[in-house]
Parts: sequence; C-alpha cells; structure tokens
Amino acid sequence: MTLEQIKNDEKEYMVQAYGRFNTALVKGKNATAWDAEGKEYIDFTSGIGVNCLGYCDEGWTKAVSAQAATLQHISNLYYSPLQTEVAKKLCALSGMDKVFLCNSGAEANECAIKIARKYSFDKYGQGRQKIITLENSFHGRTVTTLAATGQDVFHNFFFPFTEGFDYAKANDIDDVKSKLTEDVCAVFIELIQGEGGVMPLDKDFVTQLQNLCKEKDILFMIDEVQTGISRTGSFYCYQGYGLEPDVVTSAKGLGGGLPMGACLCAKNTSGVIVPGTHGTTFGGNPVACAGAAEVLSRVAEPEFLKAVNEKGDYIRAALKNMPNVKEVRGQGLMIGIVTEKDNAKQVAAQCIEKGLLILTAKTLLRLLPPLTISYEEIDKGLSILKTVMEA
Repeated sequence: MTLEQIKNDEKEYMVQAYGRFNTALVKGKNATAWDAEGKEYIDFTSGIGVNCLGYCDEGWTKAVSAQAATLQHISNLYYSPLQTEVAKKLCALSGMDKVFLCNSGAEANECAIKIARKYSFDKYGQGRQKIITLENSFHGRTVTTLAATGQDVFHNFFFPFTEGFDYAKANDIDDVKSKLTEDVCAVFIELIQGEGGVMPLDKDFVTQLQNLCKEKDILFMIDEVQTGISRTGSFYCYQGYGLEPDVVTSAKGLGGGLPMGACLCAKNTSGVIVPGTHGTTFGGNPVACAGAAEVLSRVAEPEFLKAVNEKGDYIRAALKNMPNVKEVRGQGLMIGIVTEKDNAKQVAAQCIEKGLLILTAKTLLRLLPPLTISYEEIDKGLSILKTVMEA
C-alpha cells in the first residue's frame, strides 16, 4: 500500500486521536526504520522510549517468538514462572521489595495512587487521601492520572476529574511544605519531567523532599515511566540521585516493545495490595514477560550503562556545537534541545522529510533513541539534524 492509501484508511476507519507525521513505518532494525515506500529513517525516538533494544533485536525477538509459540496468555488466577522471573529481576535491580505487573505507565501510576491511599487508610483511617504532584508533570491519560498531571492544559473536557490532587512548584521545597496539609498521604514526582520539557529536578530538592516525607509518614513515590530501564544512565533514575522511594512506577522500555508496566513497592508498601483490591487481565502476560526478561538480563549490566552514558555525552557534545541550539538538557539518552528560533515542531517535521525521526516536548526537541543505537546511526541522525538546524 502507498502512504496515501494508508492515510485514507486511517482517516476513514480510525478515531482521529493523533497528529501523525507524514510517514508509515513498516520495518526496522536497531535504530533504523523503513516506511511503506522504502524510505530509510534514523530513529531518535524508539517509539517514545519503548524500543530500548532497538527494532527487532535478535535476542529479544527469539525470546518473544519462542514464548508466543509455547503459551501466549493465561489469567492471573494461575501462577506464572515468567512473571516471577521478571519480578525477581526487577526487585534485584531496583532494591525494591515486591512488584505488581500491568500493561502501561498510566496503569502503573493508577496502582501507585491506590497504594498511597490504601496505605494511609489502613494506618490512619479516612480523611488522609490527597496526593501532591509537581507543576509541569505528566502521569498519564486516564481520568485519574490526568488529574494527577500538573498541567492545566490537560484539565479540560473530561469533567469531573478525580479529586484529591494538588500541585507544587518543582525545585521549591517551601511551596511543597505549604501544600503538605494533614490530609496528604503521598508526594508523586518525576525526577526528569519528560513530557514537561525534559526538566531535571535538583538533587538537593528531591533529597529534602524525601526526608520531609519520611518525617511525616507521607509516601515518597517516583514515576519512572520514561526515565527508567537505563534510559538516564542508571537502571532507575532515582538510583543516580541516591534516593529510597516507597513506590516506583515503570513502563515504556520494560517490555522492549510490548505493552508492559510495573508498580514496585518498598517493604513498607509491599503488603498494601491484597486480593480483591487491585488486578488486571493482561498484566504479566507471558509473551510480554519474555520480552521484559530479555531486556532486564542486559540493560543493567555495567558495560551497557557505561555505553548509554557515553553515547549520551557524545550526542550532547555534538548538539552544543550546532546552530539554532540554545540549551541541551537531560541525562543519559534522554535529551531535550531548546532551539534559538523556538521552532521545534517545524524542525521535527523537516527532519522526517530528510530521514530522521525525532520527538518534541512542549517547545523543545526531544531525543529518546534506542539504548543500543550505534555510533554510525548516531552520526547519520546528527548530520540530518544539523542540516535542518542550519536552514
């Protein structure tokens, strides 16, 4: 099919929920993709941080294919050795105590919200249910996770939103303190606000925030949906900050390309969810778990993490010497670019035309390439980006 045929079918048969770029991808290998008409692209997006091992990684493909040919799904009424393998690896790599497996970042965040409120209810009874998030945050697109998101632009159309959230200023501990009223049960943050513009939080601020939460027996929860699974150069971003959260949420790169989310609990929160209080039909699906097990066997190795940081440094150094670059921020292979001309959306569209897939976040360009991207692919992509930035 031609691109025009695909676009016409999409318009006729699909809900128009997305503003799509003008290409239809049909195959890929590592950080290179091809469209329906054979055009080649360097991919600096990895499906918005999902394809952490790139397209069609040999080990991942073998693991997923073998599991699909063995047992594709069972309900959570039965034990699953693949689930326990993934949970065991996650606990070992994160230092957390137990894991709930689900299908997405929004679902993981819903689970965290339920844990926070039940933890407080079990210990203190009713009336202590408010959760503080940060302005400019993003936690998902369900009615509840939209309410948790600290951006006014998302608080429209779908009234009434779930109650029980308030928003504090990032990197302002005094503003957080002013919001910690007696009815607060948790603080929920991203250490680097991805959709909010690749905005890292200050280490001193988050350390103070963690200490404040511990003093008040308020859960300290971290959304690692975008920053986790070695994206920022440590397995989870909070490990690079030296933090000990009560709850951590994870998704995107966890399944290596299949729908996979996880809510990780420390010892004090690992017993909150009991039978009948939470569940999922597809969470911990055997095929998704097979993909996740392969991902987890590789991405936390010291040499792998070293390579992620080296590639990130290499890209940032090149970006800082490009025209139309005002600021470069982020960690590891999570990179934001502020343009001098404030023209990120136009740059992204022009990059597509020249064979580079790139993201935006608010007014920035955003890079989330596969963690396995080769230097040859990096150089090809940077060359295209430089050409567009010079125009």
